[in-house]
Amino acid sequence: MTDGEGKTRITRIGPLTKPRTDSEAGCLVLIYPAGPDMGKRFELELDEMIIGRGADTDLQVDRDSVSRRHAKIVRTPSGFLVKDLGSTNGTYVNDQPVQEQGLRDGDKVKIGNTIFKFLSGGNIERDYHEEIYRMTIVDGLTGAYNKRAFLEHCEREAFRALRHARPLSLCMIDIDHFKAINDQYGHLTGDHVLKELARRILGRTRKEEIFARYGGEEFVVLLPEADREAAVTLAEQLRVLIEHEDFLFDGDQIHVTISVGVATIDPAGQSPDAKPEIDAFIKAADENLYRAKRGGRNRVVG
Repeated sequence: MTDGEGKTRITRIGPLTKPRTDSEAGCLVLIYPAGPDMGKRFELELDEMIIGRGADTDLQVDRDSVSRRHAKIVRTPSGFLVKDLGSTNGTYVNDQPVQEQGLRDGDKVKIGNTIFKFLSGGNIERDYHEEIYRMTIVDGLTGAYNKRAFLEHCEREAFRALRHARPLSLCMIDIDHFKAINDQYGHLTGDHVLKELARRILGRTRKEEIFARYGGEEFVVLLPEADREAAVTLAEQLRVLIEHEDFLFDGDQIHVTISVGVATIDPAGQSPDAKPEIDAFIKAADENLYRAKRGGRNRVVG
């Protein structure tokens, strides 16, 4: 199957020498990028499994960022490990480049711009189904909520805002000139920028605030009980946070800025039983975002 950018498939070569016990079992689950193969499970049934772009590999990841023979997963008496095979773009475990690394249950293995989650042990079935559920609400690259989860939270919080006569605000964030970053430095660097931006913003949001990847290089922060002034203040803090420190990846230093549009649901004068206009709320934030971009970028409008 293909998602328009590439395809991932597995071909088993040869029979197993003996059946595996639960404690020896392991699998990889494709968690990024989104597409028809996302969530697909690849059993680690071979003692060595080659991963790469080539048609002769055991797990084929047909993407430009993946080398022909990129890495291999090896079964050892003490568990599984991953070895890089001299790939162009490197092999990463939990965002750290590795040449050879033992794998633990839950580790994220990055091959080019494709991310797998490694599952092992006696609870693989349970962990797999938990991961599939998690993928319905969380973006596999950044760890932020996805658009679907955001819309569900937004509707729930909007009804709550009217019912309890409390404001609700939304910050819509877009990375300035993100296409130029991808064009100049490559999509692996672009992915790093998305992940690092999400990490910085998550570190500044409170537990009750909802941070999500809305799509592409757009993110949103939903702010229950925050009026317009409080939302604009937070948006400005986030703008400064991103601009203040350059992003570093593979020896490159990238200056990143964001534009932010802010919108607020003001319950004053509205019936607590009224139906909130969610689409209009999001559209207002989006229109302010584009006003910020048209006004020169690296600014907040709300």
